[in-house]
Amino acid sequence: MSRLLHLLDVRAGGPQVWIGPPSGPDGKRTYGGHLAGQALAAALRTVDAQMPPTAMHVQFLRAGAADAPIDYRVESVHDGRTTAARRVSAAQGERLLATATVSCAAALPGPEHGSADAPLPDPEDLPRTGPTAPAPSMPLEEIDIRIADTGAGEGFTRRLWWRATAPLPADAAVHACVAVYVTDVYMLDPALQVHGIALRDRTHRTSTTGTSVWFHRPVRADRWTLLESTSPAAARGRGVVTAGLLDSTGVRVATVVQEGLVTPREKPTTERT
Repeated sequence: MSRLLHLLDVRAGGPQVWIGPPSGPDGKRTYGGHLAGQALAAALRTVDAQMPPTAMHVQFLRAGAADAPIDYRVESVHDGRTTAARRVSAAQGERLLATATVSCAAALPGPEHGSADAPLPDPEDLPRTGPTAPAPSMPLEEIDIRIADTGAGEGFTRRLWWRATAPLPADAAVHACVAVYVTDVYMLDPALQVHGIALRDRTHRTSTTGTSVWFHRPVRADRWTLLESTSPAAARGRGVVTAGLLDSTGVRVATVVQEGLVTPREKPTTERT
């Protein structure tokens, strides 16, 4: 099993409880995409595969320890003929780290839209950049990331191409979990880039407070996918980033919205004697 699949492979830990392996390194905070991906994996273990996820909403409450496993308690909120809903609580010991709701539904006929207005560039023509800053928790040897941003100020757009290079099973649930895992990486960056700052500058304290994902179509995590994101607003020490997840043909497969803390770091005071 690849390291990427291992990180998302939650195991049963009791009735309606699943345990997610740690990512490391020691002394670091749990990567938000890791927690969200494992929470989705735990929820989907309790739902019929014929009802794939349609939406996931995560509220991050406390930072977790990257070197410790996480327990996911899944509550069955609803089980219908074509829909299901789950509530997930993520904890380390007595510390509640996050709560999530996951909605699932069987596919039904209906109108469809959501495609790029123009053909997308070929990501194979871009250099392999990796994330915009260090990501020690991620198995980057198994994830090809290529970033080609455009614009500046309020016109800044992050264009992050990615695909898993490790072999993945055909299971659609695995591909959805990998997408949630990867797309969280430095997703708040556009909220600072609007102001000519980058997360890697470490001028601001940042942490994700909430993430929502709507799955429109099946995601293929082993094929090129574009995360195209902008930041429409920031105020009160919080920034919001909205993104579309598009396949290589320009069809939108998911929509992501994230809110997070974005506030200047306090400058150390100098005592005078």
